[in-house]
Amino acid sequence: MSTAPRGVLAALCVTVTIGYGTLYYAFAVLAPTITADTGWSLTAITAAFSVGLLTTGVVGVAAGRSIQARGPRGVMVAGAVVGAAGLGAVAAAPSYFWFVVAMLLCGAGAAGMFYAPAFAALTHWYGAGRVRALTTLTLVAGFASTIFAPLTTELADQTSWRTTYAVLAVLLLVVAVPVHAIALHHPWPAHVDSEHVTPDREVLRSPAFLLTAAGATLTHVAMFAALIALIPLLVGRGMTPTLAAWALGLGGAGQVLGRLAFPRLTTMTDVRQRVLWGSSAMALTTLALALIPGPAGLLIAVAIVAGAARGLYTLVTATLVTDLWGPERYAAINGVLGAPVALATALGPFAGAGIAELTGGYPATFAILAGLAGAGTALSVTAVRRAPRPVLARG
Repeated sequence: MSTAPRGVLAALCVTVTIGYGTLYYAFAVLAPTITADTGWSLTAITAAFSVGLLTTGVVGVAAGRSIQARGPRGVMVAGAVVGAAGLGAVAAAPSYFWFVVAMLLCGAGAAGMFYAPAFAALTHWYGAGRVRALTTLTLVAGFASTIFAPLTTELADQTSWRTTYAVLAVLLLVVAVPVHAIALHHPWPAHVDSEHVTPDREVLRSPAFLLTAAGATLTHVAMFAALIALIPLLVGRGMTPTLAAWALGLGGAGQVLGRLAFPRLTTMTDVRQRVLWGSSAMALTTLALALIPGPAGLLIAVAIVAGAARGLYTLVTATLVTDLWGPERYAAINGVLGAPVALATALGPFAGAGIAELTGGYPATFAILAGLAGAGTALSVTAVRRAPRPVLARG
């Protein structure tokens, strides 16, 4: 399309922010309260949340194929409805079994609410302007925790965790459902077959795709494990829990810097260089946190740089499918790629805690995570070299 549909980017900035705030960050805030009120262990409810994230990846494969064929409207409306139902079910869960079922619903809904379907919509509709659109979306939605962490805390303090989840369910339902239904009602670009086009199944079986998936999985495990383990690491370095929390928050602000730099980076580099820089930045900043003992100001600065690396890497992975196989089949291929990434996202926190227990400390944990990110970098760079560019893919 020569002109992107009006209102799509603004709508997705709103709904994706709400999606992450209600379906992801609310749990991080409310988990201790849920444990205290129900007697279910923190490990048990975190496991339920992780299973929900795995569901996001599995459902995301089918969601990507549906978006590829018919556009994002149906998937994203359904995601909002199912996600709201899941939040309502969490609020009403009478037992741990039903809590797990509710988290599965939340995970299924998230497949239509998180970045993957929104990235597919922007990639297809915005054409040459997709980098700017993707950057804008990630900049805005990056404030989901900033908005919803204090909002969720205040609601829980004034009411209860169950009432808070009920309010969030209503918010998701009354905002995201109509916004998706109205704003995403645009013609979906038709794919034109060509003799130079590679079928999806050949792309998904190719060494380049398998290496891409493996590299992204290892890097995401390292990224999410390091994110969750950052506060224990900094407290062990002598920081107070409050100062360590500030370091984590400033790292989130650092993501904005990485994302702001990405459009400029695309004009100066090719895909191989972007993958190398984005992935290796994750590995190097993780290693720096492992090796630098202090002082606190320097550790906070490294945490900010690590946040910038996360922000940059998010957009590198968001555009990688387009860079390697073309935008025409982005939704379907990226939907499959999202499954192992969702697995990494779910296992990351457990991986960090498990490694720390085995090694006896968080500095060694971060060193191992840096090694995982380094291996992910090597696999991802090899994948770019193996991809036969330029290639378009079709089903």
